[in-house]
Amino acid sequence: MPLPYALRALRSTNFRRYYVGQTISQLGSWMQSVAIMWLAYRLTNSTTATGTIGFLALIPFLFVTPIAGALSDRVSRRKLLMVVQTIFFFHAAALAIMTYSGHMTVNILGVFAFVGGTLSALEVTTRHSFFVQLVEDRADLPNAIALNSANINATRLIGPAIGGLLIAAVGEAACFGINAVSYLAVVYQLTRIKPKASGRISTGQSLAHDLIEGWRLALTSPIILPLVLIVGLVSFAINPYSILMPAIAVETFGKGAELHGIFVSAVGIGALIGAILLARRENVRGLSRWVAITASIAAVGAIIFSVSASMQSMTMSIVGMALVGMGLMGTSATVNTIIQTVVDDDKRGRVVSVYSTFFAGGAPLGHVVAGWSASHIGAPKTYLLLGVVCALGAAAFGLYLPRLKRHLRAAYLDRGIIARAPASAASLAASESQQDK
Repeated sequence: MPLPYALRALRSTNFRRYYVGQTISQLGSWMQSVAIMWLAYRLTNSTTATGTIGFLALIPFLFVTPIAGALSDRVSRRKLLMVVQTIFFFHAAALAIMTYSGHMTVNILGVFAFVGGTLSALEVTTRHSFFVQLVEDRADLPNAIALNSANINATRLIGPAIGGLLIAAVGEAACFGINAVSYLAVVYQLTRIKPKASGRISTGQSLAHDLIEGWRLALTSPIILPLVLIVGLVSFAINPYSILMPAIAVETFGKGAELHGIFVSAVGIGALIGAILLARRENVRGLSRWVAITASIAAVGAIIFSVSASMQSMTMSIVGMALVGMGLMGTSATVNTIIQTVVDDDKRGRVVSVYSTFFAGGAPLGHVVAGWSASHIGAPKTYLLLGVVCALGAAAFGLYLPRLKRHLRAAYLDRGIIARAPASAASLAASESQQDK
């Protein structure tokens, strides 16, 4: 399959414009992400405090994301994104000023982290629901989701490395300032976009009713429920790498922000590889098996990283982080793709918000557990235990996989994604086996 096919969603002008702005913004966001974690550790020299900052940045996803999903099914997603990105600009600018002036404390940083997390919860849910309005051919939606993941992780490859160098050279404030400017690129591109109609249907019901309906649909679905459970578990067990790496870089390897940036970039390399593999797929058939595989890869990567760090093997630690990135991205993006394929347009925002709640909501819980555990048994042993938890979750999902495939096949038949097989039982069974390959 030629590479241009893997980029087919970029043929849509609206998606291409948004993609350019998002790429610039993501570079700044990754620089800021590294700088916040490093600043928290520098101010406190404590993994518990760093974990708390990570918790505050992600906990809003648990209660803001559902509201964002219901809201994005009611209002213009383009306008909502413009408002959020503009507020992001002022948030990052204030963060830069406070840090540069020397007035930053860990408590103030916690407030900034919480506000930023609230904005992110609004932005992520709305952005994922917005893709279907940006692609001219609905068949390109899975590719758009995969390219979004590739974008996030390609910038994760570059942004943290630049951020680490900037922190070492001039301090964290530079990363925050650059991120503030990067948000203007998204705002500009959003002014140039003319999205398709969203397919939203006004029900006349309250926002609370719509919110509950979305969660009821997701949690009673034999397709969506197991998918959000596995993505939540993987997020809980694997995402704490972001708060453990500063301690491992300093306490285990005796290095500084440069090694921290290298570790985060290794995650980006692995995630980018996983995103490219997903983007090159021709359709969604067989993706359920890929969820089980990528969750297992994430677990193996976490175990390799923790064991290698204990042995002070920098090379193998970097390899482990690359596997972590590939597994984490692969699981989240694949689950998102499957869910967006089977959900109806008028419920898209609400159901996607359930996915976002589990994925992003699992992380703060993992951060708190990891931060506390690392202060007692050390960061490497903590991540080893979390890797084992992820492996057990992947195994449980694998046991449910045959049943999930049957439900997905029925959903794909209803939507015309796969052709109906002849009526005979033998041919139906043969077709089912073939479609899952």
